[in-house]
Amino acid sequence: MIFLATKRLQAPAARAPHFSFALMLAPLFAVLVAASCIAEERACGPDALGVSRVVDIDRSKGTAIGLQTYPRTLDLHDHEVILTFDDGPAGPTPQVLDALAKECARVTFFLIGRNAESLPALVKRAGAEGHTIGHHSYSHPDKTLRLMSESAAKADIEKGIAAVDKALGAKAAPFFRFPGFADTHELVADLTSRGYTVFGSDLWASDWAKMTPKAELDLVLSRLEKNRKGIVLFHDAQEITAQMLPEFLRELKKRGYSLVHIRPGDAPTPIVDAGPNWTSTTEPIIAKTLGPKAKLAPQTNGRGAQDEAPKSGEPRGE
Repeated sequence: MIFLATKRLQAPAARAPHFSFALMLAPLFAVLVAASCIAEERACGPDALGVSRVVDIDRSKGTAIGLQTYPRTLDLHDHEVILTFDDGPAGPTPQVLDALAKECARVTFFLIGRNAESLPALVKRAGAEGHTIGHHSYSHPDKTLRLMSESAAKADIEKGIAAVDKALGAKAAPFFRFPGFADTHELVADLTSRGYTVFGSDLWASDWAKMTPKAELDLVLSRLEKNRKGIVLFHDAQEITAQMLPEFLRELKKRGYSLVHIRPGDAPTPIVDAGPNWTSTTEPIIAKTLGPKAKLAPQTNGRGAQDEAPKSGEPRGE
């Protein structure tokens, strides 16, 4: 590219007007882009939450992040949040997308493959509206990927990736979240070696539990106020979350939180390591839920959880 640019600069004077014309168009293009951004902002209104910044996740170098499962997470500023949704697409997903569109908010969806097969229009809509699409296995198996043979688990993961890509009509992001957070050494190593980033979470909304939308709102806001930032886990398959979401997005804006959108990129992933006293929130829950047959992950240190995590295969988003 440098060689070609040099050759163009050394071309005969007859071509100079074309080069000058291109330079004249550059400022106009910048103005048009800025005008487009302003129009989108106006469409949402001045009080919309919007997206404060975009963070690239290195697609060439996989890792595993999210402090509830892994001893590292994304390096966010104080009062920055990343919103993620599991188990879709499902019946409540359009309501979730409507709420996000009203606030010009962009999030990441971790989709179940067979749900994507059943509702491809929702997958395409989420992608078209600027959300990042990731993966959450094909079947969200009842016994979790951890209790399956390695070959069967890999097959379920790959089938899910193919189903989501087909429904989207393009390659989805190389992002994966284990159902129930029940990973294994081998599966994490396989995914990260292929450039996938494995996502845990920094806090969750417990929207798999029976509660009212108001109770969920109060719960997740209280956890967020304690953490002050982080990757938040919701489920767009849950009706209470769809009902709660508009008020939650307004509260984020009101309380001074900024929304960060993540996407695959070529820059190094901004990561911060956990402190020396870090322990896993999810491993004790997985051990209790799956019983002695569960193969322990490398992060097992035994910390008490915020509350009970999703039971294996629940919620399924069906």
